[in-house]
Amino acid sequence: MTEQNLSLIDEVKRRRTFAIISHPDAGKTTLTEKFLLYGGAIREAGSVKSRRSQKHAVSDWMEIEKQRGISVASSVLQFEYNNFCINILDTPGHQDFSEDTYRTLMAADCAVMVIDSAKGVEEQTKKLFHVCKMRGIPIFTFINKMDRQGKDPFELLEDIENVLGIRSCPVNWPIGSGKEFRGVFNRHKNQIELFDDGNHGQSIAKSITGEVTDEKFNTLLGDALHEKLLEDIELLDIAGDNFDLDKILNGELSPVFFGSALTNFGVEPFLESFLEITPPPMPRSSNLGDIDPNSDNFSGFIFKIQANMDKAHRDRIAFLRICSGKFEKGMSVNHVQRNKKIKLSQPQQFVAQDRVIIDTAYPGDIIGIHDPGIFNIGDTLSEKQSKLEYTGIPQFAPEHFARVSTKNALKRKQFVKGITQLAEEGAIQVFKQPNFGMEELIVGVVGVLQFEVLEYRLKQEYGVEMMMNTLSYRYIRWIEPETFNSDKLSMTMDTILVEDKNRNPVLLFQNEWSIRHLLERNEGLVLRETSL
Repeated sequence: MTEQNLSLIDEVKRRRTFAIISHPDAGKTTLTEKFLLYGGAIREAGSVKSRRSQKHAVSDWMEIEKQRGISVASSVLQFEYNNFCINILDTPGHQDFSEDTYRTLMAADCAVMVIDSAKGVEEQTKKLFHVCKMRGIPIFTFINKMDRQGKDPFELLEDIENVLGIRSCPVNWPIGSGKEFRGVFNRHKNQIELFDDGNHGQSIAKSITGEVTDEKFNTLLGDALHEKLLEDIELLDIAGDNFDLDKILNGELSPVFFGSALTNFGVEPFLESFLEITPPPMPRSSNLGDIDPNSDNFSGFIFKIQANMDKAHRDRIAFLRICSGKFEKGMSVNHVQRNKKIKLSQPQQFVAQDRVIIDTAYPGDIIGIHDPGIFNIGDTLSEKQSKLEYTGIPQFAPEHFARVSTKNALKRKQFVKGITQLAEEGAIQVFKQPNFGMEELIVGVVGVLQFEVLEYRLKQEYGVEMMMNTLSYRYIRWIEPETFNSDKLSMTMDTILVEDKNRNPVLLFQNEWSIRHLLERNEGLVLRETSL
């Protein structure tokens, strides 16, 4: 084996690429920041808790995110820790941005699920979890905010198992909760990690090793807490699931950790266990079969496009997940979908706002490449295999629609440019009625908050003020072209015919009854729920 191949194998082995998923406000961004602190990537954590604060989460770079205290765009963060090279995909928690999160999960090898101890499994967590489950990727659970009053730990485990349908295995176990929270017992290391929230909100962890039955723990915790811990551990040993690495790696069993991200308690032990258990980048499915990351053919796929990350440069970045081979700055690759050679000359990696031009990157890494307007989400780049295409990048059907136009006719060019670029990012979908120009368009989104982001970004990034009228349509169907005849199409009054960006015929409906009625009136017409 060549020295280059050995180097590639070693680099792949030390990579870990994971997404962090949660319902809004469960503490996902805070946990991300603490990881970055341990990796030395940032010096102090920001705060998304107070809008009055001038510090903001390092992974929230868009101004509207800072104002609202939520993540609306997936961020890519890379840092080193204990000779591991870690790529974190920090995803929007808000359900209105779920499709961006779904696509981001396609670029991850595993997921960390953050759960608020007071609330248990919440609605958005369920949706994101099921995408991970569908992919069969390992899912690790961090139950957060143990220093606040919350649900009973056994109730939280039951919630995970009943609501999400995955078995759980606690790696550590809480001792008390809320004001009585004293720390955790690490079941694998047989040690108590004490919680002391005495340093301006940052806990000081002190570890004491020994069997849970040791008398010293009784002295340390007091009779009541020690007795409760003994009962809990005995119940877990008898009735709980055993740690099973194969089941974890197949996404059938979730290791559970308890802690407090805000006070930094339990975060580093969690990170260390996580890195020890999780696998490096694995083979990826494609139209040519599974692609080995150690292959000497460089390849990857675009899972996200972001315009105007840097206002000064008006640039547009395509995010590429590397799946195989070694990336080298300036290399020429095949853009499979366009069947043309392109040169990747300014590759970047990110710690939120900070970007670094890189010379090399490896499978598992996420790199940003300049997009002159040639990339689409799901595109494959490959150095040697011009027919290779990675599969499984999902398409999403919008659920909310609005007519949009520019307030100032002189700004039409900027309006069209902004709408087009944001559609190529996957933030919105754009439709127009046949025989109508680009002056008035119909925009479709999955969540209504995306309209607010659209309006904000058009104004901030393109200098365009938008007029918007929301429409009452709630369902969209693409027409199979071979079954479509515009002259013979019989529609109800509450249905509208539009075209998507590829000029495919699309129907918008107000309710499901209209869909059934239209199919009855148009024999042979075939409709699809997703784009062609």
